[in-house]
Amino acid sequence: MSTKQSRTAVLAWPALLLVALGFIVPVAIILVMSVTDPEPGTQNFEWLATNSTAHDILWRTIYIAVLATLITAVLAYPFAYLMATSSTLVRSILMVVVLLPFWTSMMVRAFAWIIILQKNGLLNTVVGAFGIDPLTILGTNTAVLIGMCQILMPFMVLPMVSVMVGIDSRLPLAARIMGAPKWKAFLQVYFPLSLPGVFAGSLIVFILSLGFYVTPALLGSPRQQLIPNALFTQVLELLSWGRGGALAVATLVMVGAVFLLLFLVAKVMGIKIGKIGGGL
Repeated sequence: MSTKQSRTAVLAWPALLLVALGFIVPVAIILVMSVTDPEPGTQNFEWLATNSTAHDILWRTIYIAVLATLITAVLAYPFAYLMATSSTLVRSILMVVVLLPFWTSMMVRAFAWIIILQKNGLLNTVVGAFGIDPLTILGTNTAVLIGMCQILMPFMVLPMVSVMVGIDSRLPLAARIMGAPKWKAFLQVYFPLSLPGVFAGSLIVFILSLGFYVTPALLGSPRQQLIPNALFTQVLELLSWGRGGALAVATLVMVGAVFLLLFLVAKVMGIKIGKIGGGL
């Protein structure tokens, strides 16, 4: 091994140690507890496989995560496109807008949505002025989705922008010179080249969506728990570390399955996720 490689390996050790302590060790502990608490065996996974409430929680979490990913992607794409095609000054201003939510905590933003969405909140005050009956949004999955999408938007926008800024603007222009309408040049030239950013952002957002606790707890209903809320109930209220571990393992399996699915789809479509400036 050369001196440069040795130096690089030494510099990588702190990061590897952090990953080991912050991810690998906890995951190993969870795996062990899922098959040893309250006694050795597979009873926790049998409970997960046969309990209808656990099934509802798993499918509800997947449903919310998929919806949040799709909605965020649809909303983020035009914004990212505007950022990528604007001047440096406008792009800097829009970047500040994207990063602005990070200046406040997730809990503060959730409470802000409570003020807006509650029965006598800002939204119902506005719709009431037009003679519309009050909307019941707080305490539903709709409120959870609104809160999640607002928080997740930067995680979708930034990967998209990082790819879009690397796309050669002369390519869509060449398509238009060859006679293609503007919309066709966008769909057949620009959009395929931006797909690596869409895939990367979707993967990040989906994974983050599976781990939301505060937003569903404050904006959702206790009768419509997601996996993080169910984990809290099992571990800290019922003291059932084994069932909590089984739920955590199920979450890891879902993340792995989605990652594999996206990888296979990207491979079939000839897209290199994370490649700057296009993936065809």
